[in-house]
Amino acid sequence: MGNSFYGYAPHSPQLCTDIVIELLSNVFLEGRFLSLFAMLFGAGIYIHRQKYSSLPMAATDPIKSRLHWLIGIGLVHGIVIFSGDILLAYGLCGLLAYYYYELSTNALIQKACWFIAIALLMISLITLTIEDEPYYRGSALFNEQLSVWTGSYFQQLLMQGLMVGYMLVITPLTLLWYGTGLMLIGMALIKQGYFESGFSRSQLSIMAISGVAFSIIDSGLSLTDSLILNELSNLFMMISALPVALIYLHIIVKLCQNNPLKLTLLQNLGKLSLSFYILQSIVGTITFRHLYPQWQSSFDRIDYMLFAIIFSLFQLGLAALYLRYFNQGPLEKLLVWLSQRNHKSKTTLWS
Repeated sequence: MGNSFYGYAPHSPQLCTDIVIELLSNVFLEGRFLSLFAMLFGAGIYIHRQKYSSLPMAATDPIKSRLHWLIGIGLVHGIVIFSGDILLAYGLCGLLAYYYYELSTNALIQKACWFIAIALLMISLITLTIEDEPYYRGSALFNEQLSVWTGSYFQQLLMQGLMVGYMLVITPLTLLWYGTGLMLIGMALIKQGYFESGFSRSQLSIMAISGVAFSIIDSGLSLTDSLILNELSNLFMMISALPVALIYLHIIVKLCQNNPLKLTLLQNLGKLSLSFYILQSIVGTITFRHLYPQWQSSFDRIDYMLFAIIFSLFQLGLAALYLRYFNQGPLEKLLVWLSQRNHKSKTTLWS
């Protein structure tokens, strides 16, 4: 979170520990949970929309209002705290996916495939235009970025505003279609009952083989010295993320079937997801940009991994403690209040 655009700066030559962690991340982590959460988000939209399907006017469905406010919160978060925002993307993707929930399962899958294909094509074309200079620890570009993101807050505010503007331009061309495709897959899965039964062994085998195969290609490209190949590796990361995310979904379903209490700690995080997402941004930006900016020069992948593990454990404990005394997170409560307020005004208008 120290650097809002280029991300982690590898050493030149790369450390062995960095390579090992990157390979493991490419198989098990990179893009996997983003894909999983997008599918869960799509399933949530379907469930919510079914709840209000009997209403005479679509305008009385509060989910649209909630998505609008999510976009607004994402814009504020992106400019004021951290420009690597996913709330804006989730809100935009959710609004598009919202209009397809009535499609049949096959139609949803077909639409999802087309959307994901469009996103991958657009990302490929954009990648071919990249002319960035080499980015590694100690390079001129790294030092320039380090100076920007450890400078004054006003300077960071201007840069984050530019980054959010860039996202507003690039998202409709790329992530809007990819994220919406994943959400449509989530809708199709819940309509087919996969959220209750999981997948068959043959399906899981295909997912595992394809996930590993595309992860290997992703890893091979990301470890080259070519900037274009490095960027193209993101395409294979996005492709490999889907089957692995589906395997994770299967594991969650089976755990819930056998003993739902096993997932209580993770469910607590889910109930506070918006509040904890903003908390992560605040802690990350304050730590790496203001309190310990030198960590951006000294931290390797293993250091960032340890930091993430420690902070994740802290969040698990904090969530469990918080929910002993409160039913909702502060930002979850704010989002519900804002959407219900808007929903009531629309209902009054239509009545």
